[in-house]
Amino acid sequence: MHKFLRFSSWFAIAALAWGVGYLYNARYGGELSWLRIMYEQKMALASEVQAPKRVLILGGSGAHYTVDAGLMQQQLGIPTINMATDGPVGLDVILPSVSSAIKKGDIVVLIPEYLILQAKDGFGDRSGQFGVAIGKPGLGGVPAKQLAQDIMLLGVPTLKAVTKSSVDLVEKGRFTGYYSDPITANGDPTVLKKRLKSAWWQLKIKDPVSPHALRRIRQFKKEVEAKGATLVLGLSWIYASTDSQTLGNISKTAEKLSEIAPVLYDKQTLNVKTDSSLFADTHYHLNSSGRRTRTTELVEQLKALNIIRN
Repeated sequence: MHKFLRFSSWFAIAALAWGVGYLYNARYGGELSWLRIMYEQKMALASEVQAPKRVLILGGSGAHYTVDAGLMQQQLGIPTINMATDGPVGLDVILPSVSSAIKKGDIVVLIPEYLILQAKDGFGDRSGQFGVAIGKPGLGGVPAKQLAQDIMLLGVPTLKAVTKSSVDLVEKGRFTGYYSDPITANGDPTVLKKRLKSAWWQLKIKDPVSPHALRRIRQFKKEVEAKGATLVLGLSWIYASTDSQTLGNISKTAEKLSEIAPVLYDKQTLNVKTDSSLFADTHYHLNSSGRRTRTTELVEQLKALNIIRN
C-alpha cells in the first residue's frame, strides 16, 4: 500500500509537469500554440466564407508566405482563402486537417514545398504534435510509436523556447512566435519575415517527388472530387540553383504530378528564381513585391485552365 501511494504521488507529479508543458507548447506561448491558433483561424474563415465557388490555397509556409489570397480574390473575382500552414506538419497530416473545409464547387490549389514532396512517409517533425494540439491525435495515420514519442515531448518545453518566451515577456509584455502575427480576412500573413543572420545561397533539389507523396496526392484528388471540388497542383517558387540535377528533379516532379492533376508552373523556368531580392527570410517565402508577382502569375495560370467561372 505504501509503495502504491508513493508511486501514485510520483505519477501525479509527472502528469502535472507534463500538463504544464503541454499548456505552454500547445495552448499558450509555444511555437506549436501559434501554429494551432493560425490553423483554427483559417478553418473559421473557411466556414464563414460561403459561395458557390471558392479558391482554397493549401500547403506549408511556402504557400502561406508566398500567395496573396486577397490579391488573388480581387483578380479572379472569387472568394479566395489562404489555408496553408506549415511544412513540418507533413503532407499526410496537412491534407486531412483541411479536408472538412472543402465544399462543393471549390477549386483547391495545393502548392507543397519540396520538403513535403520528397518525404518518404508523409510525416514531419510536427505531425504527431499538431494532431494532438488541434484535438485530433493520430490525424493522418501517424504511427503509434512516433505518436507516443510526440505526445511525451509535447509536455517538455525546450530551454531555447522558454528563454525566448521569457525575453518576450520582459521586452514585449507578451509571448510571440513565428506564426503569432495576425492574419487577414483571406488568411494571408500580415507580417513578412526578413532574413537577418545568414547570407543567401542557392538551394539544390536533390530528389524528385517521392512515390509516397504521389500516392497521397492521388488519393487526395479522389477525396476532393468526392466533395464536388476540383484539385489543382502548383510548383513552389524557390530561390535555387539552375544546375542540371535541380532542374532535372523539378522537371520530373512536374511531369509526375501532371499525371494526377493540372500543375501550375512556368515551363521555361520551372519556377526556379535566381534573384534573391524577391525572397524574404527563406528560399520559399517571398517579400511583398515577390508575392504580388507570384500571385498574378498564378491567376493567369488558373485562368488558362478554363476552370474559373463566376
